[in-house]
Amino acid sequence: MSDKTIATPILEELVSLYQNNLKLITEGSADILNRHREQAMQHFRELGIPSQKNEKYKYSRIEPLFAHEYQKHFAPKRIAFNVDDIFRCDIPELDTHLALVLNGFYLPKGEKLTTLPNGVIFGSLAEAAIKFPNLVNGRYNSLAENKTDGLVALNTAFAQDGVFIYIPRNVVESKPIQIINLLMSDVNQLVQYRNLIVVEEGAQANVLICDHTLSPKRFLSNVVTEIFVGNNAQLEFVKMQNEHNDAAQLTHTYAHQQADSRLVTNVLSLHGGFIRNNLAVTLAGEGADAQLYGLHLTDRTQHTDNFTFIDHAVPNCTSNELYKGILDDQATGAFNGKIMVRRDAQKTQAYQSNNNLLLTADARMNTKPQLEIYADDVKCSHGATVGQLDNEALFYMRARGIGEREAKLLLMFGFAHEVVKRISIDTLRERIDDMVNKRLRGELSRCHNCPMHCC
Repeated sequence: MSDKTIATPILEELVSLYQNNLKLITEGSADILNRHREQAMQHFRELGIPSQKNEKYKYSRIEPLFAHEYQKHFAPKRIAFNVDDIFRCDIPELDTHLALVLNGFYLPKGEKLTTLPNGVIFGSLAEAAIKFPNLVNGRYNSLAENKTDGLVALNTAFAQDGVFIYIPRNVVESKPIQIINLLMSDVNQLVQYRNLIVVEEGAQANVLICDHTLSPKRFLSNVVTEIFVGNNAQLEFVKMQNEHNDAAQLTHTYAHQQADSRLVTNVLSLHGGFIRNNLAVTLAGEGADAQLYGLHLTDRTQHTDNFTFIDHAVPNCTSNELYKGILDDQATGAFNGKIMVRRDAQKTQAYQSNNNLLLTADARMNTKPQLEIYADDVKCSHGATVGQLDNEALFYMRARGIGEREAKLLLMFGFAHEVVKRISIDTLRERIDDMVNKRLRGELSRCHNCPMHCC
């Protein structure tokens, strides 16, 4: 271990868990994943779990999340249920290709990998690493920051499966690919899995990830997703987090864009006890465009922390970032967003905004927008607001016969909709609008046969 790393009992326990189960971990995975494990574990030993002394994690206490008793499964655990009977939080009108993940392992309804007539491939990452090593090797673990983030290194050491999505060159896949990540167990679970998304040159795709808990146990998820968007390719990536209050989710998403590509991300945190989202985007080819959106609705004692990093590595790229939060009760939140404009990245246009509403005096929000610019011919701006509902707007609405509660709800919904409206899929946008509306009203709907207040 590094001299700077304190050998805490939690760190030692995770290292021992890895060492004692290494054979099970490697047997249940593929060589391409296995070859990175030892070095990743060494990085984890050196880095440990990030503390609040780490500037990136200044507003979130991570180590206490690992202090609970968890079980870790090193093989898919078969649970006798019909997903169609139990899980009804999907959108009936939304026609998608469906990929299911249960407790960190891909859950096939048939084959572990699906290949469509147009060459699109999706399914188990572990299976893809065996059957299509040329598509996975060289990409897997090439973006993940194992050397600087202990949580990412921990995932690389442990992750055995996840979802692989491949969109071939010049293929326009009009049907969204929906990843439904389910957590269901009769014991507390530590879950670590991996996603790899590749959109080749000239291709287009929409990917939707939905996170849900289906049993009232404590869950801790530590997930890494790597995304490659080729020349002139387009990807819309929507992540909807909707887990119960005893679930903690740590996500790390890395995207690499080539020339003239377009990436739109939308991270919607509707429910969850503790959420930490890391999103890093590198604009590596001229003409690349990144649009990053996020919304979190946080109440009770929930905590949501979004950390973003946009790297303008080359000239003539654009980025726009809008994150919003609504915090109620004793909820806490954080936004730490950084835009880096490299020395040669002239003609960059980069804009960042973070706006937050506090509904009570006890809610807390920390926000830190940042610009680091080394080029001189750029257009960049950043800003942040933390405040209450506009009293003048409330007065205007009440003067026209709208009750106080309804007026507040309308203002909050309009505030949130500025992010939701960026979703291009009509049925998905309408469904999320409905979920946001119910969430704001405190009228949480329930999945059929599901005990969780997470929908």
